Amino acid sequence: MRIIIYAGETYLTGDDIADALLEYSRALGDEDRAEIIEVPVRNELGELVSAKFLIGPASQIVTEAVDVPGPEVVDTELVTRLRRLTGAAERPMSVPLAAEDVSDFDAG
Repeated sequence: MRIIIYAGETYLTGDDIADALLEYSRALGDEDRAEIIEVPVRNELGELVSAKFLIGPASQIVTEAVDVPGPEVVDTELVTRLRRLTGAAERPMSVPLAAEDVSDFDAG
């Protein structure tokens, strides 16, 4: 499990979730974009709740491994989505040029 340290508060979540959140935050920062992401976390009572994080270029997020009793917080769908979004941010799609866009190009 990992603790996410964000805006002076700590949030307990699963390893894969914390890693995917950090990776996506870095990718958004590289694009100078921000986004709100909802993440499952355990509260002080051990209950599963959600927390929303504003991530992007100004995000100051730290994670730290912790050894706590109880099951790992897992959200495979969220991790998959965050990794897909990270990949898309890292590999922007190019748009093919139309013939009229290159008509003034001098090949000589």
